[in-house]
Amino acid sequence: MAQWTARDIPSQEGRSAVVTGTGGLGFESALALARAGGAVVIAGRNPEKGAAAVARIRGAAPGADVRFERLDLASLASIADFGDRLRGERDGLDLLINNAAVMMPPARQETRDGFELQLGTNYLGHFALTARLLPLLRRGGDPRVVTLSSVAARSGAIDFADLNAGRGYRPMRAYSQSKLACLMFAFELQRRSHAGGWGVSSLAAHPGIARTDLLRNAPGRRSAVGLARTLLWFLFQPAAQGALPTLFAATAPRAKAGAYYGPHGPGEARGYPALSKAPPQASDTAAAARLWEVSEEMTGCRFGQDKTFRV
Repeated sequence: MAQWTARDIPSQEGRSAVVTGTGGLGFESALALARAGGAVVIAGRNPEKGAAAVARIRGAAPGADVRFERLDLASLASIADFGDRLRGERDGLDLLINNAAVMMPPARQETRDGFELQLGTNYLGHFALTARLLPLLRRGGDPRVVTLSSVAARSGAIDFADLNAGRGYRPMRAYSQSKLACLMFAFELQRRSHAGGWGVSSLAAHPGIARTDLLRNAPGRRSAVGLARTLLWFLFQPAAQGALPTLFAATAPRAKAGAYYGPHGPGEARGYPALSKAPPQASDTAAAARLWEVSEEMTGCRFGQDKTFRV
């Protein structure tokens, strides 16, 4: 495909979006959607960062329809509260971008519900959020869910015997598992939406290797990956460039339901949006169905066959 950029985003006037994450890729996605005329909700756990993101967007796009809503993806109660608030104030939702993530805390941490932090935040939190917002999405116009994966998914494996890494925690292995789970979820959501007639398109995207604070915030600036991010900055593409595959999946008329998009360059590390090659393990439909069922049990969230959310 041609070198697609944010300038190619069609008008988002009359469309509504929820983007998780207040910085980095989430911020760039929210900014681009707001500039295109969309009504954007930035969802994150830190009100100060949320307010700063909203102010920056309004400064760059005067008149932008953007606001912050508190959402802690590491808390099922917070996710439920967020879903209740949105369902109480609007009739539909057109776009959900499952973007926020944590990466490689050196020591094992848990969410408020006892899940390993990366699995719980990156995957299970977004699984539950999508379930909570599905009734709104089903009433949206050309509704899409875009879930972010990572090049790390290539080395990922779903350890059903120890999903929460309770027997032995390795930061990168846990991160790769969470991002593979996100990719499998995106594919399985599309299969179930098609089979159930939900009318929601599910797509996946990854940013390649982008300059965000994700690496620094969890392992720390003095860690090996944090130092690599600082000293080898020239190997990382800007966050705005890294957000392009997400934005293409979210808005491009030719983006295909069930597809996976990433940068077009060598190793899919950088470049413009293009179809990405999913790792073989992401296409294991039996494992994806099992993961879905396990995730429903862990979160208590069910994707109903009607328009009413069920728990």
